[in-house]
Amino acid sequence: MSTHRIPTVPVTSTYRLQLRPEFTLVDAAGVVDRLARTGVGALYLSPVLQAAPGSAHGYDVVDPTRISAELGGEEAFAALAAKAHEAGMAVVVDIVPNHMSVARPDANPWWWDVLEKGRGSAYARCFDIDFDAGPILLPVLADDGDGGRAALADLRVVDGCLAYHDRLHPLAEGTYTPGDDARAVHERQHYRLVSWRRGDSELTYRRFFDVSELAAVRVEDPGVFDAVHAEILRQADLGRIDGLRVDHVDGLTDPGGYLRTLAARFPGWIVVEKILAPGEDPPRSWPVAGTTGYDALRVTGGVFVSPSGEADFTTLAADQGVEVDMAAVDAHARHAAATDLLAAEVRRIAALVPPRPPRDGRPLDAVALERRADAVVELLCAFDVYRSYLPEGEDAWARAVETATRRRPDLEQHLEAIDDRVRADPRGEPARRIQQTSGMVVAMGTENTAFYRATRFTALNEVGGDPADFAVAPQEFHADAARREAAAPHTMTALSTHDTKRSEDVRARLAALAEVSEGFTEAVRRWTDRCALPEPSLNLLGWQTLVGAWPIDAERLTDYLLKAAREARLGTSWTAPDPDFEDRVRAWPGRVLDDPSLHGEVLSVVESVRGAGWSNALGQKAVHLLGPGVPDVYQGTELWDLSLVDPDNRRPVDHRLREELLARLEEGWLPPVDGSGAAKLHLVRTCLRARRDLEPRGYLPLEASGPAARHALAFARTSRGASHPDLAAVATRLPITLADAGGWADTVLPLPSGPGVWRDLLTGREIAPTGPDGLTAPPLAGLLDRYPVAVLHRS
Repeated sequence: MSTHRIPTVPVTSTYRLQLRPEFTLVDAAGVVDRLARTGVGALYLSPVLQAAPGSAHGYDVVDPTRISAELGGEEAFAALAAKAHEAGMAVVVDIVPNHMSVARPDANPWWWDVLEKGRGSAYARCFDIDFDAGPILLPVLADDGDGGRAALADLRVVDGCLAYHDRLHPLAEGTYTPGDDARAVHERQHYRLVSWRRGDSELTYRRFFDVSELAAVRVEDPGVFDAVHAEILRQADLGRIDGLRVDHVDGLTDPGGYLRTLAARFPGWIVVEKILAPGEDPPRSWPVAGTTGYDALRVTGGVFVSPSGEADFTTLAADQGVEVDMAAVDAHARHAAATDLLAAEVRRIAALVPPRPPRDGRPLDAVALERRADAVVELLCAFDVYRSYLPEGEDAWARAVETATRRRPDLEQHLEAIDDRVRADPRGEPARRIQQTSGMVVAMGTENTAFYRATRFTALNEVGGDPADFAVAPQEFHADAARREAAAPHTMTALSTHDTKRSEDVRARLAALAEVSEGFTEAVRRWTDRCALPEPSLNLLGWQTLVGAWPIDAERLTDYLLKAAREARLGTSWTAPDPDFEDRVRAWPGRVLDDPSLHGEVLSVVESVRGAGWSNALGQKAVHLLGPGVPDVYQGTELWDLSLVDPDNRRPVDHRLREELLARLEEGWLPPVDGSGAAKLHLVRTCLRARRDLEPRGYLPLEASGPAARHALAFARTSRGASHPDLAAVATRLPITLADAGGWADTVLPLPSGPGVWRDLLTGREIAPTGPDGLTAPPLAGLLDRYPVAVLHRS
């Protein structure tokens, strides 16, 4: 990955703010001072362009030519950028080049024009529409089993528009005369309103995953690129934007070509939202600083999980009827995603690849044509990465073809035909669409389905994670960090994002359960006998979520479990909800929380791991904030944050409380590790200020010595201008096991030699040399007596 121009204000860390009508650009300006005092290097803003009315996240852009009016418009954005720069912070903006919202056609001027004029619209080139397939199909009609026919009676012509309830659509010129029947007018348009059920199988435009309300944008077209990016690049040229986070880069037709075009126009810091398989790197030709950091999240969280808990959790899952073979769950979920949710995309690809005639020369029949689509499905499900990037990613492509052929030898000749066609023209349409769609299959099959089915131990079921890999060894953690420092020192790293399935602090508490796995799994068996959720994998998820996110009210827990059940698609789903099943899910949180005995047992388990969860949370935060890369702090997570998947993680943040606690810290307060979370804020402030002021580089693993050495995770880095490592992070691993073994005893941590005296920035205590040669090796029992972490600097 190439290195970009360092922004005028260096991006040493980021703080993600989720903008919405209730928290605008003006509100964001109100927290700039606090974030600067906390040490944040850059404001990292969710999308700022005009989104759909009432958007709570900004990824549903309807007009990329202007800053969102609901968020305050250009004036508010300019004021926020100026204030951030004055405070010494850069400004990073999230952009969405892959798709636009078409949920409200009247809100999206480009889409409205296409619906009105069809292929003749000046904006027809902007969207990936198969005009040869006939009218644009809009899957919006209610369907009670009649294919949406009854819903057509609800069509009206209102104010020169075709209205379906509160949804308006344009009328092509000359297609309506007063008095005309609305259904007849509908038949004259460049589009057809059809049953919502047809979206997955017959859609004539490419979508974002299976979301029909988000239409894909053809930014590979230079004119479309210019139109989509004009406003963002104008703001950058005005000096208001220092970095860009590119959303869903794998959905683009040509990610590498897009990024090269973007980098030529924007010489600042660029990171891409890209999930990497373990050991995978982004293509070297991409001119980006790196990804948004899910790969770092996997190892940072995993190193705080005890491998000793794997057997108990696996046995519990198997006994409860939950699948423990992640590969099998994943394969089944991917196949369902490709055949059920993405059937329209599969058909379009299959139509582009003529099947190879039988070797005996007989003519093709209908069965052979159907098997061509089967081969496409098998290939899409066979990738061991999200997508290949041909011709650069030929190895990943070859592995997928080999895997698909091994799984389905009966489809060999069809797979050979696809392979031949793609290799002959790796930049052609069949190659491009297969690569785009493979990422959708992996995301929808693995993340959105399998991760809600294989619920053995849900701390592992995270974006970019691997539920089959129970724990990460310290050696793997250090190797990954050193590799990141060498290959992508300016990549973003993360612990919580708006896309994570659960927050970092929930995962930290769940990690502690691996140390008490026998007692916890026995408790789950008892609880399940008394009050089970109606499906085994959801049941295990429910109990782990209850303990991990405690305290949680019934409404939040119900909303989460319903979403999880619909994503898993085992007892219910988004498209085929089962009312009885969902009523049983809705009743479960109340049954548990209102049962004094059961409530007390759950609380007892929570109390047994709460302290260890805090220790894990502080430990992973310390190594995240001080390690290689550019760490992101998701809004609110500078205190304890027990959020679940969106929209739960977009709940309002109490910025006033954080300001009050920060003011006390600035007065010298050393907070205890307790429920207030102030200790975490103290750690975040200390680490971010150290990063900003010292600009550390390099990476040196530190190894403790003594009976509890395996419980210490530590490394050192070198500040700007220093000749020796002079900044160190120290964290505690597996704190329950450590305590059960008698604590640190005489375990020590030898620190790098060099001039000066080490001091713990969290406590202010100096660490005296312990040997005649000037070696400093503090006993960990003393170093970590107040906090389970230390931030050491040698001055």
